[in-house]
Amino acid sequence: MCGRFSLRLPAHEIRQIPGHDDVDVDEWVDEDQFVPRYNIAPRTQGVVLRQHDPGPSDVINASGPQSKVLSITQPSAGKRNARSHYILQTMKWGLVPHWSKFEDKTLSTTNARSENLVEGGGMWASIKGRKRCAILCQGYYEWLNRGTDKLPHFTKHQDGKLMLMAGLYDCVVLEGETAPLWTFTIVTTLANSEFSWLHDRQPVILSTSVALHAWLDTSSHTWTPELTKLVEPYHDKTSPLECYKVPKEVGKVGTESPTFIEPVSNRKDGIRAMFSKQAQKHSEHVKFQLQNAKPAKPSSNAQVSTSRDLKPSNFSNSKRSRSPPETHDPFKSETTSSASKKLKLTKSQGPDSKITILSTPPPKSQTNPKIHSTVGPSLFSVIYSFPPQLYL
Repeated sequence: MCGRFSLRLPAHEIRQIPGHDDVDVDEWVDEDQFVPRYNIAPRTQGVVLRQHDPGPSDVINASGPQSKVLSITQPSAGKRNARSHYILQTMKWGLVPHWSKFEDKTLSTTNARSENLVEGGGMWASIKGRKRCAILCQGYYEWLNRGTDKLPHFTKHQDGKLMLMAGLYDCVVLEGETAPLWTFTIVTTLANSEFSWLHDRQPVILSTSVALHAWLDTSSHTWTPELTKLVEPYHDKTSPLECYKVPKEVGKVGTESPTFIEPVSNRKDGIRAMFSKQAQKHSEHVKFQLQNAKPAKPSSNAQVSTSRDLKPSNFSNSKRSRSPPETHDPFKSETTSSASKKLKLTKSQGPDSKITILSTPPPKSQTNPKIHSTVGPSLFSVIYSFPPQLYL
């Protein structure tokens, strides 16, 4: 199906129909009623290409008890030429049949299934032979269903030329109105193998001048086998189509943005831009760190390890140092352990000889000298004199 399309080009470019040089346009009916938009939705105005004379006029005035045929506005004969017999016209999207007395908005006529045109019958029977047109657009939107999420995609010609979608149109004067209401519908067909992943249907696209002229030729006023071939799934290899994901904002009627027809990855706020911004922020952060980096200080691991090694020893020695110091007893020193104190005896000859007992100093402490400052003198000497007879 086709529920949205884009035609956001200036009027002078639309008149040229970019990519279709062999199509000339004589005039544009109701040009002032068209507003170029990126997001054209049903019940809004679009631009169609059709022949000057659609055949016998079927424009019906439904305002009176007796239907009266109205003449269709025709361009002057001087504007026609031998090469082209087409005109552009602004019409409302959503076909209102010529027999209607009012616009039934519950009637789904934004699309017309090609199968119904081929099989005949139905509401399209009196229209398909004489009122065929082509709808101009840059491309159309389709939504991919992913569970409860719907992801919009935009499809266009890969070479950028204007897309011409097959359509039907009609005209009616509703009750209480004086101006005729021109409306159109877009013909859809089965999606080809390249686009079946997106949706099971797609518009009938008239990509060549042969297809366009055959579709717009309503001189026979009937449906022909040639037309049946035109509504088959798209298969023109010379004019491939391009499809890509676009922002979800296009789903809201009335919103407009040039980013609607651009891939999400190319948007300034898209995925590619997001990663680019992240990379830029990272590089700026690294640059800032390098500019503000301070010289490395010498490692203090050795000091830390030394203090850790000494910490238990200091703790135990500090406990010992806080215990009350023992009173010096010269006689008790003789029984002191040999590990803590060594005695040196010297012997002299003669009556006045003396035995000198010298105590060796205790081993030097490895701990903080401030802790042992209260222990007392580390070196003491005791001299005893005994009669020499005791040692004979």
